Amino acid sequence: MSLTVRFAPSPTGLLHVGNIRLALVNWLVARRAGGTVLLRLDDTDDERSTPEFAAGIERDLGWLGLTWDRKARQSDRLALYTEAADRLKAAGRLYPCYETAEELGLKRKSLLARGLPPLYDRAGLDLSAAGRARLEAAGRHPHWRFKLDHQPVSWSDLVRGPAQFDGADLSDPVLVREDGRPLYTLSSVVDDIAFGISHVIRGEDHVANTAVQIQLWQALGGPVPTFAHLPLLTDAAGHGLSKRLGSLSIASLRDDDGIEPMALLCLLARLGTADAVEAHLTLAELVESFDLTRVSRATPRFDPEDLTRLNARLLHLTPFAGVADRLAALGLDGVDQRFWLAVRPNLTRLADATLWWQISHAPVTPTLTDPALTRQAASLLPPEPWDETTWGHWIEQIKVATGIKGKGLFLPLRLALTGTDHGPELKSLLPLIGRPRAVARLNGLLA
Repeated sequence: MSLTVRFAPSPTGLLHVGNIRLALVNWLVARRAGGTVLLRLDDTDDERSTPEFAAGIERDLGWLGLTWDRKARQSDRLALYTEAADRLKAAGRLYPCYETAEELGLKRKSLLARGLPPLYDRAGLDLSAAGRARLEAAGRHPHWRFKLDHQPVSWSDLVRGPAQFDGADLSDPVLVREDGRPLYTLSSVVDDIAFGISHVIRGEDHVANTAVQIQLWQALGGPVPTFAHLPLLTDAAGHGLSKRLGSLSIASLRDDDGIEPMALLCLLARLGTADAVEAHLTLAELVESFDLTRVSRATPRFDPEDLTRLNARLLHLTPFAGVADRLAALGLDGVDQRFWLAVRPNLTRLADATLWWQISHAPVTPTLTDPALTRQAASLLPPEPWDETTWGHWIEQIKVATGIKGKGLFLPLRLALTGTDHGPELKSLLPLIGRPRAVARLNGLLA
């Protein structure tokens, strides 16, 4: 069986960096092995799932380039989950329980107060047919629990190493709610069997659930996949991430913060490993450099400042062809490679290029801190055409004529030519500004 993975988000909120890290690791593992990626929308919670969030998931994945080979929606597959539940009932592995949420809460509190683990007592198994009939006549509807075998469950985890649970230490999980709706534990296993999922790569919060699901895979006659449970990502302060709260959402990083998709992917691919973060320009490079065995069990932290720095590094490496269309979309008409090479070393986000386009192509109010110096400098400007050697020759003439050098020379010229005290090297920027604008600005005129 070929390697097949799935990314299975619930469309109940915006994807955040923790969700995308799991999507990315699945994608990288599959692509490195020439395998298949399934996008499965776990949308059976019709109270919280929305078409808007579903569309947002596909938009975020598309922006990042994390393509999928197959797609499924659990809301289209409800009949399959009912059929699987019926098979488990017929095999005596799924049994009805009638406790209310309040009654289960009281049982849990009682066990905890006695220092016992809050495991379900299997009271549903002791109910007679007459007892069930009385409860249903009183308006009770059953939820359905999976009867676990009380025996060891073990697997070799690709991240955590050997893992083992005893079925006797786990509660029989609810697989079907009172309203007949299947829960994740059942529907996920049914789908993983149907789609031939060979590797389940997910967060470590599913470790105990995996022990339960292994027995469910076996009960439904499906091959048990290989597992990898990654430590959950936290923010820089060590707090967990939440789709419901919009924590570090992909939409905000893209639309509000101007982050490059490859910058985000390069950082997430290395978080939780001992490998240095590198700026790759393509997903193909990232695939070749990724190794799941390098992921450790330590809790990785996502720091937006690291992402900002990496975003700048990536832009500094990006060729003009990689951004030409996007620069034009920013309204930079006639933008060319010469401009891009001049300004990219000073960019943190692509939108920052707009400032330098305006400085080199639109009127700027100059700042004159030494008017005598800048007027004399204007008189020494050579005729065009200019190139990157023009600045050096011009500066040498000014030094000879005025005796001024260092910051006392360079800062007044920069302030007059650009209106700012920082920015791209003036040897690259001066030819973009051009002689007419440079002369006017050095003489204190808006130009």
